[in-house]
Amino acid sequence: MSLDKSDISLGVPLSHGRRRTIGIAVVVLVVLLQVAVQFVASRDRVRALTQLLFMSIEMPALMGLLSAGYGWAVRRHLGASATLLLGILLAGSLGATFGAFLWCLAQRYPMIQFHAGSSLQLTRSLAFGTTFGQLHFGLWALAFVFPSAVDDAKLRALEAEKLRLEAEQLRSLAELAKLRANLEPHFLLNTLNAIAGLVVEDPREARRLLVCLGDLLRDALHDENEMQPLERQIDWLRRYAEVLEARYPKTLSFSWEVSDEVNRALIPRLLLQPLVENAVNHGALRRRGGDGQITVRAKLVHSPAEGSDRLLCSVEDNGPGIQEPVRAAAFGLRAVRRRLELKYGSTGVLHLESTPTGTCATVEIPSASTLS
Repeated sequence: MSLDKSDISLGVPLSHGRRRTIGIAVVVLVVLLQVAVQFVASRDRVRALTQLLFMSIEMPALMGLLSAGYGWAVRRHLGASATLLLGILLAGSLGATFGAFLWCLAQRYPMIQFHAGSSLQLTRSLAFGTTFGQLHFGLWALAFVFPSAVDDAKLRALEAEKLRLEAEQLRSLAELAKLRANLEPHFLLNTLNAIAGLVVEDPREARRLLVCLGDLLRDALHDENEMQPLERQIDWLRRYAEVLEARYPKTLSFSWEVSDEVNRALIPRLLLQPLVENAVNHGALRRRGGDGQITVRAKLVHSPAEGSDRLLCSVEDNGPGIQEPVRAAAFGLRAVRRRLELKYGSTGVLHLESTPTGTCATVEIPSASTLS
């Protein structure tokens, strides 16, 4: 995996040509500043012009040689120390060469202010060229290498962040898959237990419900999409409710209050099934005298804080309410809360309200995800 350098937030796409232009501009500016300082300090036009001449010839050659040497070192995969040593040798050699060249000019043109005929003066010229070569090597590194190093550091940081996010996403998907793997057998066993009671009492009805269960399992196990329209999930829950109502006739019934405007909203598959199962087993079926009632509702509500609509899906029963604290390890509620956390973070919540006349579990999620 790699990132394009245009991904770096600098306002404009990065390119080799742009960095080269900036580097050249920096070098020219520094050269002009050096000459200006020399002239202001000495008021010697000849010396200033000599320095300008030396730099105007030496700098392009030195910059080109250092860039070529750096490119060669990169292609040969040399280490940092070897690349630095190569730059020092190239800058020192070329600087000394230009120092000797300037000394030769001084022999012909004494106004350049190098005294002729002395080995000491030649040594000074070589030292002058070598020193300036090293100084200009540092200038080249600042103008051409440093911006690339900064860009590469940003690129590596972006790649590391992208890898971290992808790894986190993979972990979330793996956990979702694990939750579904646990949820679907859990649902299957409970549904089979519901049908088992009819095998002796009403074999014909048991066979019909087994066919219905087959339809439920086909949708639950073969659909690979994690998200599905709420309309499909409600249809699936209606068939699930049909199995439960057949298993507990005159004891359990369902009602549905689903607004048409939420049919296309996308929610995680099987998200509401554990809530329906809890409402049946821990609420409606525990109502004294029977007549257990489950009401499934879904609607949009406006959130002033977010400036947008939110989807509310609730499952309410008329059972005796929660008589004891909900176990932390209760699979159904834990699975719903964890799936909301993985999918929506802090914007997806599960509310649980219980009174002696019933319990209501409400899922509240953003409504931005819809089918077009």
